[in-house]
Amino acid sequence: MDLYCTVSGDQSDSARQQERHYYLLSELQTLVKDLSSSFQQRLSYTTLSDLAQALIDGTVYEIVQGLLDIQHLTEKNLYNQRQKLHSEHRGLKQDLIRKHKQALQACKSHNLSVLKTNQRAETEALDQRVKDEQRMMDEKIVAEMDQKVLDQQNTLEKAGVPGFYITSNPQEVMMQMNLLELVLKLQQKETLSGSLP
Repeated sequence: MDLYCTVSGDQSDSARQQERHYYLLSELQTLVKDLSSSFQQRLSYTTLSDLAQALIDGTVYEIVQGLLDIQHLTEKNLYNQRQKLHSEHRGLKQDLIRKHKQALQACKSHNLSVLKTNQRAETEALDQRVKDEQRMMDEKIVAEMDQKVLDQQNTLEKAGVPGFYITSNPQEVMMQMNLLELVLKLQQKETLSGSLP
């Protein structure tokens, strides 16, 4: 008798999972219609079915949400670092302008051309320093964001999410971004309807 109950319970679990799979697949097929036709063509029925299968228990939603939270924190941190650098540069420029004004006021007329030449050189040197430091900061930001993409690809690949693997191919990255968008939209829809597992 106990064996029958266990088998029966397994069958009802299996039926529920199958029902959920069909529901998720149907929702994904609907959401795909919002993508460009070139991406629609690349998303096969099998890929969508595999993605629906991966979403059944809700774990992938949690993983994606965690990755999104990390990405937002990273972006905020990098933005704050860039703003801090920008403020420092603005302060350096204001200090230099102030210093130049004081020097001009105290300068004897026969030294004025030499002073202006020196000040122009100081201004150009500061402008070059600012330009170099901003370029280095921007390169650091791009490198960190590229690393986040690789981390996300790796995590989602290890979680068994179809379509995810480590790549820097822009078309493949865009496809993965579209897949993530589908997952996020489906998660949002399920959260609003209260149908998350």
